[in-house]
Amino acid sequence: MLTVKTSKRKFIKLFSLFIAIMLPWLIAIVYFNNSDGEEIPLRSIKFIKDTIPKVDHSKFAILQQEFETPQDLTVACLSCHNQTGREVMQTSHWKWTRDYITDSGDTIQLGKKNIINNFCIGVSSNERRCTSCHVGYGWEDNDFDFTESKNIDCIVCHDRSGTYKKFPSGAGYPVKEEKKFGKEIYYPPDYKLISQNIGPPTNENCGACHFVGGGGNNVKHGDIAMEMSNISKTVDVHLAVDGAKMGCVDCHKTERHNIRGSLYSIASTNENRISCEQCHSEEPHIDRTLNFHTRKIACQTCHIPVYAKVSATKMEWDWSTAGKFNEDGSILVKKDSAGNIIYHSMKGTFSWESDVEPEYYWFNGNARHYLMGDKIDTTEVVQLNSLLGSYNDRNAKIVPVKVHRSQQIYDPLNETMILPHLYGKDSTAFWTNFDWNKAAETGMRSVNLPYSGKYAFITTEMDWPINHMVAPIENTLKCADCHARDSRLQNLTDFYLPGRDYSSFLDLLGFGIIIMAFIGVIIHGSLRIFKNKIF
Repeated sequence: MLTVKTSKRKFIKLFSLFIAIMLPWLIAIVYFNNSDGEEIPLRSIKFIKDTIPKVDHSKFAILQQEFETPQDLTVACLSCHNQTGREVMQTSHWKWTRDYITDSGDTIQLGKKNIINNFCIGVSSNERRCTSCHVGYGWEDNDFDFTESKNIDCIVCHDRSGTYKKFPSGAGYPVKEEKKFGKEIYYPPDYKLISQNIGPPTNENCGACHFVGGGGNNVKHGDIAMEMSNISKTVDVHLAVDGAKMGCVDCHKTERHNIRGSLYSIASTNENRISCEQCHSEEPHIDRTLNFHTRKIACQTCHIPVYAKVSATKMEWDWSTAGKFNEDGSILVKKDSAGNIIYHSMKGTFSWESDVEPEYYWFNGNARHYLMGDKIDTTEVVQLNSLLGSYNDRNAKIVPVKVHRSQQIYDPLNETMILPHLYGKDSTAFWTNFDWNKAAETGMRSVNLPYSGKYAFITTEMDWPINHMVAPIENTLKCADCHARDSRLQNLTDFYLPGRDYSSFLDLLGFGIIIMAFIGVIIHGSLRIFKNKIF
């Protein structure tokens, strides 16, 4: 009888050991399978919308007049806002540069003004076209006076009449008479009407430039587009008309005309950034396990599973194919079924995507950039900007990124990237005469850099972190999107990720031990039962 009791106790111990081995696996399987539709509760949000009434500019006597030029209106603005000119001229929206520390430790000015990108490549020698998005008037060459306050364009940000538009190739000016550009007609502004309808920037004011960067809607960023002014929360919970009804300036707050937020693709230091934690804190979830993830994972990584939700975004641009024409010599334009241009004689071949899954990188808020004149490795893809960070970097987090890839012009003898002269009516502008050699020579001369007389094309990449188009909770990433063999984080290999990473040998060994333990329990229990029946 004692033997039977002893056998039962041993069986219970072995069976308990088996349960202890299997239970974590069963819990994990159930948790992952049931997490898809689960809504994760959030803590309260520290956000108060600005509801202070604004000044009624229609009451000011100085604005009860007709203005002949936009500068006349600026002078009127500055007569009251007498410190604003100095403030604006200190901002990156005016200078198009910020401080950048080079590899040698020198601090230089770097930004949209003098950086290479892989869309329309660069500003210098193309100013009249590029500076249609500058907050000023008359920047048409390197001689623009950045100290002249009357050339500040106040109304491009503050017009509430909805009637003001800069001309796309007017060096920041609107038109003086009715004029057509492409299929759109531009009309001279009614400056008196506009001056009496002034207020804080709306989404439309910001979007007039930022939504159409790169030459069209949602071309560059992928996560901000013209439709952002009237969307549902399935596209973005913050800007949605059925969501938080926020505006750009609710996050991009301004102090002395310095707007918070730095475009990661051209800003190099972790300064003047915006973060989700401003409103949501470092521990936004009730669930402690999720809060543990926020130490190394940016909010955007889980909460923006896809971008380009409405309009497609440009993912690839091949400049090397530009210069083909119809049989009659006219400009050749091809479009896809959605109406996106996939070939244009002036620009080459494009590819577009919608509902794009981001790529993922470590990012500590700092970036490195290709500087004009730097030598490149012609056997590698040229990184025009590189997001810095790693798993071992205490300040780095995993962020979602749009990577734009291009084939663009470079100098194979000098081993440098070329800034071509694209826009203009002169004989060397590529969009006029389609001669890459002349365009390269003029463009490089404009930045005082040598050109060998030879050109070729090379693959480049540019990283654009994704920060908008935040999904509702039910559409955010689930555990299995990352903790799985086909994890979204496949390219991040400097750390161990449960569910994604494995060793075939250890997996086989582990499963073998589990199976052998199970078999051992069955055999041992069976022998005990059989023995007791016999004796």
